Amino acid sequence: MIKIKKGDEVIVIAGKDKGKQGTVSSLEPNGKCFVSGVNMVKRHTKANPQAGEQGGIVEKESLIDISNISIFNPSSKQADKVAINISEEGKRIRVYKSSGKEIK
Repeated sequence: MIKIKKGDEVIVIAGKDKGKQGTVSSLEPNGKCFVSGVNMVKRHTKANPQAGEQGGIVEKESLIDISNISIFNPSSKQADKVAINISEEGKRIRVYKSSGKEIK
């Protein structure tokens, strides 16, 4: 079960961008996601005059595996794990494992 959702503030825990923070912009079904400002790659694009696009080297985000990121806990300013608690109404609530506070 994936415990990270779109819009979560995450921190990279492994790989070339270890320590960088960003927000999850989209999740893919293959266990990967896009994180803003993380895993930037250079793409060489060809000019397309009909669409009005310039050619050159464009820097864009690439997919990063979900196992290489962890949710960022703003109170402790560290990476944290996510636990699932059941509320009185029967709803599933995501909480930080270290503090037990609900993830907004």
